[in-house]
This record gives sequence, structure tokens and C-alpha cells, in this order.
Amino acid sequence: MRVLIVEDEPGIRQTMNRVFEREGYLVDEAGDGPSGLAQAVAGEHDVVVLDVLLPGLDGLQVCKAIRAAGVKTPVLMLTALSDVDDRVNGLDSGADDYLGKPFAFKELLARVRALGRRPAGGSVDAVLRCEDLEVDLLRHSARRGDRKIELTATEFKLLEFLARNATHVLSRSRILDEVWGFDYDGESNVVDTYVHYLRRKVDADEQRSLIRTIRGYGYALGGG
Repeated sequence: MRVLIVEDEPGIRQTMNRVFEREGYLVDEAGDGPSGLAQAVAGEHDVVVLDVLLPGLDGLQVCKAIRAAGVKTPVLMLTALSDVDDRVNGLDSGADDYLGKPFAFKELLARVRALGRRPAGGSVDAVLRCEDLEVDLLRHSARRGDRKIELTATEFKLLEFLARNATHVLSRSRILDEVWGFDYDGESNVVDTYVHYLRRKVDADEQRSLIRTIRGYGYALGGG
């Protein structure tokens, strides 16, 4: 796969380049909106990783111009903006998915792999479902049946990761890498602690518990 990275921060861009090349990707780079657009409209890439805040043209303008040129290459938007309207604007501009900063590089790779497998012009599923649980990615909200679940930002990120991998058994180390980042150096039991927080909210007063503990290994959402 060939990936185009459009990111104005050299350190982040170079790190992403190394990560992708280590995974066997061919990588092109751009440090501003106009040069990123010029490379993207050539249509030679399998995925474009596009930052929102860029000099010259911002990521929303670049994405709209890519689509206006008839290029259907999947676009993953990177944004430090967390407001619902910002995420909606990104998808409305033609992006296929978005990823908030800061992010774990394993999650970045997983999103790019998924986009690379998706038919051109496909769109992100904005709501993840597992049985009677719904996780709304645009509104950063969750519901269990008719009950709204109030979550902190970290709890939501953990639930989103579990929901994206519903029924799959996930090791504690993988959850730690994906949700907190591979360079996390805090408490080693943070995964267990936050799963406990999440379970009290998701499975509270429910006849069936969705969050399963796989003894000695990790956790799974649904299944079993």
C-alpha cells in the first residue's frame, strides 16, 4: 500500500513515516495544504492521512478539493479538535474516517488498514453496535437500550476500542497500547481499573453483562 501523509509538524510526520515504512508501506509526505492536495489529486495513493490544521489550505479545504477533483482515495482525517461539529465537518468534507490527537500509532495503522480494504467512496460507520449497546462516534455518546451512559473521555475511548473489536478477546497489553499509547508509563493496572469503571456504567442493573473478563489474558465485549 502507498500512503500519503499530509502533516505540518515535522516530528509527527517523520515518526509516522517510520512507523508506516516499518510495516512495509510506501510513504509520500507533504508539509502543507497545497502540496498535499497536489500529490493527492494524482490519485496514486491507497490512503491519505490528512491533518486538519495545515498552512496554506486547511485539511477540510484539501479534502473538499480532493473530492471535487473526482479522486475517491480514502482519507483519514487527523484532528486535535474534539467538538462534535468539527468531527461532523471533517466527514462532511469527504473524509472517510477521523482520528483524534494524540493517538496511538497502533490505532493509526489499524484505521489505515481498514480504509485500504474499503471500496473507494465508502464511509465510516458512525455508530458501533454490540447487542443492545450503541456507541456513537460523532457525538461521543453511548446508550444501552434506552439508557444513556455518561462516560469520561478515557472511558469512551476504551469502550470505542472494545466496540470496534466486539466479541474479540483483547489482551491487556493490546488495550494499553491502543487506548493509552505504546509509550504510556503510568500505573500498570490502569486497564483493569478503567474496565471496572466502565463495567459499572455499561452493565449496571442489566440482566446480561457485556464486558467479559478472560481470566489471565484480558477482556472482550459481547460474545461468549
